[in-house]
Amino acid sequence: MLEQASPPLPDAFAAVDFRPLLAALPDPVLLLDGEAAWLNAAAHECLGDLPAPGAWEALFPPGTARLLTNAAARAGRGETVRESVVLRGSQAPALATLTPAGPGRVLLHLRDTRHPLEVAEELMDGLGLGMLVQAADGRVLAANAAGQDLLGLSLAQMTGQAPADTRWHLVHPDGRPFPPETLPTVHALQTGEAVRDVPLGVVVPEAGEGGADETRWLNVTALPRRAPGAARPKQVTTVFADVTGERRLRQQMQASEERYRSLVEATSQIVWVTTAGGELLGPQPTWAAFTGQSEAGYSGAGWLEAVHPDDRAMTLDAWQQAVESRIPYQVEYRLRRADGVYVPMEARGVAVVNPDGSVREWVGVNQDLSAVKAAEDHLRTLNAELEARVQDRTRELAELTRFSTLLLTAAGEGIFGLDASGRTTFANPAAARILGYSVERLIGSPQHALIHHHHADGRDYPLAECPVHQTLQDGEARRREEDVFWHAQGHPVPVAYVVSPTRDPEGRVTGAVVMFQDVTARVRAQAELESAVAHLERSNRELEQFAYVASHDLQEPLRTVGSYAELLAKRYQGQLDPRADQYLEFMQDAVGRMRSLIQDLLGFARVGRQGTSPQPTPLAEVLRQAAQNVEGTLREVGGTLTWDTPQTVWGHPGLLVQLFTNLIGNGLKFSREGVPPQVRVTARQEGQQVSIEVQDNGIGIAAEYHERVFAIFQRLNRREAYPGNGMGLAICRKIAEQHGGMLSLSSVPGEGTTFHLTLSVQPFPSPQPSPQRPTP
Repeated sequence: MLEQASPPLPDAFAAVDFRPLLAALPDPVLLLDGEAAWLNAAAHECLGDLPAPGAWEALFPPGTARLLTNAAARAGRGETVRESVVLRGSQAPALATLTPAGPGRVLLHLRDTRHPLEVAEELMDGLGLGMLVQAADGRVLAANAAGQDLLGLSLAQMTGQAPADTRWHLVHPDGRPFPPETLPTVHALQTGEAVRDVPLGVVVPEAGEGGADETRWLNVTALPRRAPGAARPKQVTTVFADVTGERRLRQQMQASEERYRSLVEATSQIVWVTTAGGELLGPQPTWAAFTGQSEAGYSGAGWLEAVHPDDRAMTLDAWQQAVESRIPYQVEYRLRRADGVYVPMEARGVAVVNPDGSVREWVGVNQDLSAVKAAEDHLRTLNAELEARVQDRTRELAELTRFSTLLLTAAGEGIFGLDASGRTTFANPAAARILGYSVERLIGSPQHALIHHHHADGRDYPLAECPVHQTLQDGEARRREEDVFWHAQGHPVPVAYVVSPTRDPEGRVTGAVVMFQDVTARVRAQAELESAVAHLERSNRELEQFAYVASHDLQEPLRTVGSYAELLAKRYQGQLDPRADQYLEFMQDAVGRMRSLIQDLLGFARVGRQGTSPQPTPLAEVLRQAAQNVEGTLREVGGTLTWDTPQTVWGHPGLLVQLFTNLIGNGLKFSREGVPPQVRVTARQEGQQVSIEVQDNGIGIAAEYHERVFAIFQRLNRREAYPGNGMGLAICRKIAEQHGGMLSLSSVPGEGTTFHLTLSVQPFPSPQPSPQRPTP
């Protein structure tokens, strides 16, 4: 206990009202005035309310009350008294200071004597916030109870633990491990800067249901603490809040939004999004698919072009009113389908607003009203008939029943109804005809046991796996594009069907309606198509084999003709008349052209017959070898060749060299008169593909020949002007396709040509090699 004598207060001081000043103090203060007592807000919060006027001693434990009563008496005599006391509900001591405040009045001031860190820990615990204090080397020095609970570790387990300790199991929001060197605490210690609101997950072993590991998501803030004058922090205090519930709620909201979007897309033909100003902007795939408009066509207000001319003004007025007034948009109009037919539509849209109330965008759907309009027309007809025949309702009901029967009878699809047990309650003639039963035989029979008992391959079809039975159980509509019903004669009938539940007024499933089609013709056509494809593939292989064999076998007689032509020229050149010499030259030239043609044909047939396997192939090395192959031509024509191809692709090096040699050779050969040829090869990687351009400044190719030049034996120029057999580009395309890529061109006549080639950077499916003939 500390005591300090105080001089008597002036009488004028006794009239001062301390309460406004004391009310603003953050510490608890009591003003004791005889038998009365006044408490400021902090005292009310700390001690509670007075049980009776002046009964301030009841706010304290008995021992503390006696101590303070004696101290108040002494303060009333002019002393300043300090006592260490214990308050209710707290184990920590508080400092009570009692001072005279005029005749008969005493001020009682209470102050928490604990270390600020203890107070902070208690505050954090009360708020459910975790707190760690770590040294400059990252070791944990202290942790509050909430922090221990959130991290799943006791203070003893954490004390001395550094961020790199393997007991920390920390992850990013995307699931990646959180490297220790990137943690907020480490960053704060290294830079001396506060790091705020960093999300991370802590994997707490055996904290989940059934003892499973649980990931708790925290929002972390790290605050460095420096000693006065120190350059680097001496400690870092980390505060973290559990945001697992908020994260789970966001995920649930995202999943809910995705389900809603899927529902909208499943129940609507067209979904569209506009700007806040009401203009279609960006891809609108369902709108484009239905109307056939391109993005450029429907952008802005271009979508009105697809609206029926008689409906445009009304539609535009409704849309502008909705946008200006921010009211829901709803209108009916006729929309032109891609085939030119106008379809009745109901368009609905709502504004999506930002937190500040401004419109971010408009989202809307278009629903096909064809069925609704038809039903409305039909309903109007029925109403007219009912009004005209109000006195004869029984006859009208019979007429309606007859009409429904006619619909079922006239339908080309098979239709039958089932009760809740799966027995047939009705069947139309088409169903009986397709299945080979009479309508009478179908009605009352268990549908599954009669027509759906086995799969197409003869395996048993368990009732529990039957889609029709499942719909009867859960009330969900189902569609099957490929299944079989069994004919009365015992053979399967390929069918596609839709099963829809029927319900009573209370919503209980009472049965189902099945509508099915006989798809035998479609299945047969599919099989014939697959057979035709296989036949074409076989024919292509045989044609390649024929080309290879024919080209190879033609060389032998050609060598004979060429040898005799050379022999005639050596022996009789100049001994005959000039015309004979000319004939010999024609013969030798023809032999040379034929030999070149056969070699090109053999080269075309050999593509895909290479014995080596594809491998990673640097494009720069391929271009270097191709440049060596055309080195003589470059010198001869005075041309230049440059390339920038640092990528590596998957392929056969030899074939790729042949491909680029042909493309570069084309650029050098088909040059403009008086213009030195220039060829440049560039490449860029796009995902798993490398896009390559081979650009020249030659004569170019007219648009109508852009595809034709890739066929074999196709020449666009006279042989005298540009020699060749018309095989080079055909070989190039075949090599590209053998590598799982594509080859095309773009060109402007008189300005040059650019060949566009794609190659894969990863292994591609190898085409089946054609049968090879042994080389003699």
